[in-house]
Order: sequence, then structure tokens, then C-alpha cells
Amino acid sequence: MAATAGQWVAGARVRTLPNSVAPVIVGAGAAGAIGEFNWWASLLALVVSLALQVGVNYANDYSDGIRGTDDTRVGPLRLVASGVASASAVKLAAFVCFGVAGVAGLALVALTGHWWLISVGVVSVAAAWFYTGGPKPYGYAGWGEVAVFAFFGPVAVLGTLYVQTGEVTWPGVAGAVALGSISAGVLVANNLRDLPTDESAGKITLAVRLGDRRTRILYVVLVAVPFVVSVVMAIAHPWLLLGLLAAVLAVPAVRTVSRGGTGMALIPVLRDTSLAMLAWAVLTGLALALS
Repeated sequence: MAATAGQWVAGARVRTLPNSVAPVIVGAGAAGAIGEFNWWASLLALVVSLALQVGVNYANDYSDGIRGTDDTRVGPLRLVASGVASASAVKLAAFVCFGVAGVAGLALVALTGHWWLISVGVVSVAAAWFYTGGPKPYGYAGWGEVAVFAFFGPVAVLGTLYVQTGEVTWPGVAGAVALGSISAGVLVANNLRDLPTDESAGKITLAVRLGDRRTRILYVVLVAVPFVVSVVMAIAHPWLLLGLLAAVLAVPAVRTVSRGGTGMALIPVLRDTSLAMLAWAVLTGLALALS
């Protein structure tokens, strides 16, 4: 039985895509803040980011599926574990997405002349695959949040900024820390939801290492970081207080986690955290451009 188009879309986990869109918006805004916004460089950076995100989602589906980690998991459709798509088809889909990211990335470095960024692209693809793939996946050893912080924060934000300006600015660095933190917060919420099944399957995520209570504290801290950054950056650029409006979307998620929500109750937390991240990025990117 072949998976339907709708099932492939579900397997791509589209609700996670704000993680790849938000950093590009902030990086583009930081470039605009110094008058060097480039629309086509931003568009190519967005293609790279989205393709890598969908690729890693399919790669995780494949690797977790063949290991049996997803057999009893709560949450969105898993293509391999549910049996609606073969493992080989999902693996191929992952590598097609990585290929799209590679082509867009090569076009970007060719047009900008920053050839050393090819090495960053290679590392990004390797990190995407070995998160749950390979003999010793680092996502099974509690390093997932560190990777998410790095690749959805400094790499994505500062990479978008650098290909347009050839430099790194302090607003860009602050935006990278903010986006890396809240992106990691999305993964923390995901792993909090899956904590019981991951523990029984031998997947030692950071949530399994920390335990329920400390994982909830970590989530709240990570989600708070962008709003702290907004206040600090507003000292130099008052328009950046606009980012605080995104707290309206984050508060319900923080409340659910703080009050001990588990299982299905945590699914809206992932959605709301992702939307808060996207809203913060849009408001902050606009504020940086206005500054």
C-alpha cells in the first residue's frame, strides 16, 4: 500500500516548519537593519532551511521506524511505524529533500561567492541524518537540543545574515540565541511528551536524562529567552519591544507544561510554541528593518 499525498504531508510534520522559517526571517531582518537586505538570497536560504527541516523529519521517521521507537508513540502520523509507507520510500524522500537543500545551497554560495559555506551545508546534512540515523545517533544520547539550538539558531540566523552582508552583527547574534533557544524548547516539549515511550525504548533524550520536573523547568526557561532578548535589545532599538506581543501565543503552552500536562495534552504545546516562535520572528524581523 502506497501512502497518500496527505499522509506524506503529515509525515513531513508541517507544524515543525516554523523552526526553519523563523530563523531566516530574523536573519533577513538583521540584514535589513544595516540596509543590506537581499530578497533572492533570503529566498534561497529559506529553501535550504525548509528542505533540511522536511528532510530531517523524514529521516527521523525512517530511523525511529526501523528501530521500533515509534511503535507506541503519541503524536502525528509516523509513516514507517504505521506501515503506510515503506522504510526505503521514506529514506529516499529524506535524501531527495537533502538534495534540494544542497542544490539551493550551492546556488546561494555561487551567487554570493562565500564558498566556505559549503562545509556548513555538509555538516548540516550530516547532523540531520545522524540525529536518529547511523549506529550511534546523537539524538538517542541527549544531544538533540544542543544540535537544534546550533542549527536553528546561529547557523540559520547568522547564515542568512552573512550571505547578504558578509558580516555578523550583534542584533543577528541576539536573534540567533533567541531562535536557537525557543527552537530547542519545541524539541524539549516534544521529548517531554514522549518521555515514557522513549525511556522504555532505550532512547535517552535530554528529557529522559533530566526527568519530568527538570524538563518542564528547562522548557519554560528556553521559551522565555526570546522575550528577555527583546527587552535587552530594545535598549538600543525600542521597536524590538514588538516581539513581546508573541507572548500571547506562548503563555498557554507554558501554562500547560507548568501545570503538568502529559501525552496528548502536550501536542498543542508544540503548535503554540512554534507559532509563538514564528510570531516573534516576524515582529522582530520587522522591528529590525524599521530600526
